[in-house]
Amino acid sequence: MSQQFRTFLKVTLVLVLLAALLQIFVFQKSLDFWVIQVFYGISYGALLFLLASGLSLIFGVMRIVNLAHGSFFLLGGYVALTVIWTTGSWLLAIPVAALTVGVLGLIMERIFLRQVGFDPLRQVLLTVGFALLFQQATLDIWGGDNFFINIPDYLNWSPRVGDLFFPMNRIFMIGLVVVVGTLLWLLIEKSRLGAVIRATVDDAEMARGIGIDTSRISMAVFGLGAFLAAMGGVIGGGFIGVFPGLDFEVLPLAFAVVIIGGMGSLRGALAGSMIVGLMDNIGKGLYPELSYFTLYAPMVLILAIKPTGLFGRE
Repeated sequence: MSQQFRTFLKVTLVLVLLAALLQIFVFQKSLDFWVIQVFYGISYGALLFLLASGLSLIFGVMRIVNLAHGSFFLLGGYVALTVIWTTGSWLLAIPVAALTVGVLGLIMERIFLRQVGFDPLRQVLLTVGFALLFQQATLDIWGGDNFFINIPDYLNWSPRVGDLFFPMNRIFMIGLVVVVGTLLWLLIEKSRLGAVIRATVDDAEMARGIGIDTSRISMAVFGLGAFLAAMGGVIGGGFIGVFPGLDFEVLPLAFAVVIIGGMGSLRGALAGSMIVGLMDNIGKGLYPELSYFTLYAPMVLILAIKPTGLFGRE
């Protein structure tokens, strides 16, 4: 058992014990309450995984904190709305929006980010500029109204288990993330391209020295990150909506996931997403006024135990 996994188990055990103590001595909530909160927290964590996994890989390969990543999430939702208004197909909107924003990410990296080199300040300023441009463009094109992406009827129902109802659209989101996460794991861990990506994450200079074209790898990973974020925007638009400013609302959550899980780690992105999703949902359910504390307290705890994150490199 790896040291990272043991650390993850310890932190998870502490959080579970804390939740149990709160239930027994403070909140005295029913078991049904906790089942629903955990289910909604896991489904929210699944959405955060789509957003944060790409951000984590982008940092791992390019060593850049992409402050325009939330814009990819927002653009995915708006492009999906346009596809749905035009064709009436929600299923078609998912690949079209993800591919459109993914291509936009490729262009952004190839034409603009690559020209500023490896200067972190220039990269951060450039991505902030793109975030503001994307925000204004969405406002000019789609207006300032709040939209919800209407999900199809076969997902707009809730199976009943006892006295509890579980929305099918959230079950679908969890299942989609299981499939996407498995495909990403196979890509990163079992393919030749994945080996090249891992080599670039571990030591980009050494990878260039053995003939790996790290520029192409960076472009591909940046496009993949935009693709995943846009997919999250389509799925999430069904229950959190699509509106101006959403990009800057989800961006801190993505950073919290990456910090908790560790930069450049797919396993870390999954673990961080589940922790943030559960803590955010349970915190709002128990004590909304302290929801930010319950969200970021685990991040502080984990960083105190392991400053590089649960699965980050030492």
